[in-house]
Amino acid sequence: MDLTLRSYRPENLPEMIEIWNQVVEQGDSFPQDTPLDAASAQAFFAAQTDTVCALDEGGRVVGLYILHPNSEGRCGHVANCSYAVKADRRGQKIGRRLVEDSLKRAREAGFLRLQYNAVVVTNERAIALYEKLGFTCIGRVPKAFRARTGEYRDTYIFNRAL
Repeated sequence: MDLTLRSYRPENLPEMIEIWNQVVEQGDSFPQDTPLDAASAQAFFAAQTDTVCALDEGGRVVGLYILHPNSEGRCGHVANCSYAVKADRRGQKIGRRLVEDSLKRAREAGFLRLQYNAVVVTNERAIALYEKLGFTCIGRVPKAFRARTGEYRDTYIFNRAL
């Protein structure tokens, strides 16, 4: 599949909001529990170090990620990312392309490491991908995520040098 990965543009926001909200509403991987609207999405995506879209051959947004510091100040050299792939396009290696691109862009932005703070233990596809791409699980946090069902699930912390 031919994908173009580039920083988002304002005209991408409607598709980005749709994809992001699909993941939020699923309630099994993102910490957010409130969908984005046009105003909150514009502010949210603009506040990141970078927000990148994956566009298919027709120029449609099929995935995106946000890149930003994991913390601030003396810990600001560690990046964090969140990824979202359009529901009907999952399983097509779009997520892999997003992660690989984020590693490159994080390095170019001066980050030294990339860390995921809350990978839900039931997110098996993401866990397998992160491990294939050289991330190490450095911890498990019991009952750190509240799923849409109300069930509490453990999360992993994954980290990788850039």
